[in-house]
Amino acid sequence: QVQLVESGGGLVQAGGSLRLSCAASGRIFSINAMAWYRQAPGKQRELVAAITSGSSTNYAESVKGRFTISRDNAKNTVFLQMNSLKPEDTAVYYCNAQIRSVGGAAYNNYWGQGTQVTVVS
Repeated sequence: QVQLVESGGGLVQAGGSLRLSCAASGRIFSINAMAWYRQAPGKQRELVAAITSGSSTNYAESVKGRFTISRDNAKNTVFLQMNSLKPEDTAVYYCNAQIRSVGGAAYNNYWGQGTQVTVVS
């Protein structure tokens, strides 16, 4: 069984920083793309940032220049460094990864349980 476990959310003042982590565990053969999504109350889930297995990245326009996604392939972990946080960044942040499990023939999509980020002005 493959699991994604996030950590690092919390309450922060506007202008502050937080670093989210997401570790994949279980019978993992390989991981392709990893990403962070977020969902604010009453809104649809949206892509925040993504990173390929080769470390190419892309970001939502709203976070470019403020957020940085990175990964540690040896530890099956993806990070999201969030700087200059704004109240509109308040949301539940979800980790997502495309993972091929041991003995599996294809990559499947996995989600973490979510971690709350609240930015107050």
